[in-house]
Amino acid sequence: MAHDKSLTRRFMLLSGGATLASTALPRSTAAATLLAGKSRQVLPTYTVLDYPGNPYLRPQGGPLSHPWQTSRTPKKGPALIRRHKPATTRSAAPHLAAPLAAAPLATVAAPAVPSALVLYDTTNQFGWLGELYAIMSVNLASHFADWTAMPVVQYETGEINQYTCVIYIGSTYGEPIPTAFLDDVLTGTRPVIWAYDNIWQLTARAANFTALYGWNWAQFDFSTVAQVNYKGQQLKRYAPNGAGIMTYSVVGSNVTVLATAVRSNGTTFPWALRSRNLTYIGENPLVYISEGDRYLAFCDFLFDALAPTTPTQHRALVRLEDIDPTYNPTQLQAVTDYLTSQNVPFGFQIIPRYLDPNGFYTGGVAQNIPIASVPTFASAVQYMLDAGGVMINHGWTHQYSNVKNPFTAVTGDDFEFYRVTQNSDLTLNYQGPLPGDSTAWATGRFQSAQADLQAAGFSLPALVTFPGYAATATDYAVAAGIFNARAERSLYFSGQLTDGAKIDYTRLVGQYFPYVVYDVYGGTTLPDNLGGIEPLAFEIFPKRLPADILADAQRNLVVRDGFASFFYHPSDSLSYLQETVTGLKNMGYTFVAPDTL
Repeated sequence: MAHDKSLTRRFMLLSGGATLASTALPRSTAAATLLAGKSRQVLPTYTVLDYPGNPYLRPQGGPLSHPWQTSRTPKKGPALIRRHKPATTRSAAPHLAAPLAAAPLATVAAPAVPSALVLYDTTNQFGWLGELYAIMSVNLASHFADWTAMPVVQYETGEINQYTCVIYIGSTYGEPIPTAFLDDVLTGTRPVIWAYDNIWQLTARAANFTALYGWNWAQFDFSTVAQVNYKGQQLKRYAPNGAGIMTYSVVGSNVTVLATAVRSNGTTFPWALRSRNLTYIGENPLVYISEGDRYLAFCDFLFDALAPTTPTQHRALVRLEDIDPTYNPTQLQAVTDYLTSQNVPFGFQIIPRYLDPNGFYTGGVAQNIPIASVPTFASAVQYMLDAGGVMINHGWTHQYSNVKNPFTAVTGDDFEFYRVTQNSDLTLNYQGPLPGDSTAWATGRFQSAQADLQAAGFSLPALVTFPGYAATATDYAVAAGIFNARAERSLYFSGQLTDGAKIDYTRLVGQYFPYVVYDVYGGTTLPDNLGGIEPLAFEIFPKRLPADILADAQRNLVVRDGFASFFYHPSDSLSYLQETVTGLKNMGYTFVAPDTL
């Protein structure tokens, strides 16, 4: 009988989001005067497990005593359609030789594609946050466009005309924005998406701004807001987020209010608006993100700026989670039979070797079970493949050595590619690279996974999910050279947009995507936006039922070419999967196989 040990993955998805990033940062005295108001702290209207050490809830890292290092050379990246690898035979990935030679990406004839310029803040002791928000922005933009990212202070006259659109996230109050950028926004025609701070610098630059654009800002509203309405859907917003949302002194008839914020007393005010070439979002949409969050509106705004003719379609992905050699073959076959009976393509994760080095679950008797040693399990895996299931590599052992990382040192419980410790209150600390982390070390883990799979008659899959959704920049780069895509949420680190900079593992954030992207690691990343089904709460981890998955899938309909991607543990009741699949179909979602994206 398989143990239900998948603690870390359930925690990531069910604890309320991928990137609850804090904006509750110190502001200057001038800012306090301008933004006068009182933050009201109330309980959120939906379950969010929020604690300071979780990078999937908020960026990690404290203030700097020196200016954030920036690059003189803008960082560039390709659009997904330029760099996307062609589909391969299911469950087949490039053969891993020792030492590994990174598989080159296929060269394909690329049509003309849009381009995005992402500008970000870098000054002040929290200037490093700007780069993290820029990383999140370019990740999203990569779905549509080639991208360039650079600090806003380096902007020069006329650069806006080189791109299809510009995205600026105002994360530092009082960032010294060049007048060249302000003037180009005011006189240009390229779409500009501007979020949160420093909009007053733009409005002050044009004496007739209100006449030109039909609106002007007033002050930040610090009311409790737990909902943003967009396209007829009620999107979530983390209620204790006290950073404020901009309000307006005037909103004219020539202004399109794209989305509205809903206060706790039911009154509303614009959350995002558009006129002429400017789309303004009254807060940072890249902070405090959960499933079904108002972040989805920002994801959809990018279609308007970069791919306005995109037809609406809604696709779904289902993934069977954390399958290791101790799994009950009968359960796997039953889930497979149900999905095939419903004509639902599916992915399934495989952990090639089960380890319990300290005998945590067996009274001190160590366990070491490779897939080839359990023929009935291997037969069940072949059964899933024969039914059209798409195998996804899930590391080698889904744990690290014989030390707790951080729970039990047992397969399915622990992280494999990142060091994590646990506090006495059960919260987690994301420490950084594991001892020995390197290109050779990460490659060796995947080579070992391949060897165990080959011993059982299988190939290394073309897709991968890092255990616990955590790895280093080195590990992600290794995966990009081996696998066609990652099916997951991921961590992103300071220094990734600065050429020659050392990656700073003390400053990081996580992100999920409602559509396929080609992220800053140079790898295709599939949507992973709804989380997984968890029938029971465990320790600090809340339960998440099909009704929760479906409610957030309803919210995801605002993304015009978005996905509903969820996972399910085959050890749970089949009824949970049935309810979720039926509900998604009834909403109009069409299930697709993960290896077709």
